[in-house]
Amino acid sequence: MLVPFNDLSNNSKVWIYQASRELKEEELNLVKKKLEQFLNNWQSHGKDLVASYKLPFNQFIVLAVDEEKTGSSGCSVDASVAVLKELEHDLQVDLFDRMKVIFKIDDNINTVTLPDFQKYVKEGKITKNTTVFNNLVKTKSEFENNWQVQAKDAWHARYF
Repeated sequence: MLVPFNDLSNNSKVWIYQASRELKEEELNLVKKKLEQFLNNWQSHGKDLVASYKLPFNQFIVLAVDEEKTGSSGCSVDASVAVLKELEHDLQVDLFDRMKVIFKIDDNINTVTLPDFQKYVKEGKITKNTTVFNNLVKTKSEFENNWQVQAKDAWHARYF
């Protein structure tokens, strides 16, 4: 059952998928349509999941499930991955490449390969204070408070 993101509990489980590029308006409309249809019918063991999504910066897809209401299962997570794989195919964009790093300088979102990220760190183009996206957050609260952080405060810190 689709609900507004703000209505989910702070302990809701989140999954973050980053697109390899910014999505265009018509692509975002397709994402919204598919996700809303899916989330309105998403179930775990025959029970409706209370879920929502966000599309920050037109480049991330954040799915969330309020597990205090109904817990997700392996099969329900697999179903969500299948929808994301369909979107990946339809949009001709990569949503599962964990070797890409997205960071923000001023209001500019940048996507680079992990080796390029490391190179830019060595060159001083990326510093410990550069804003990065920590896609390892697990809850809505962590997403809201610890997703956009300085590189020194995320897994990226190992490169400094």
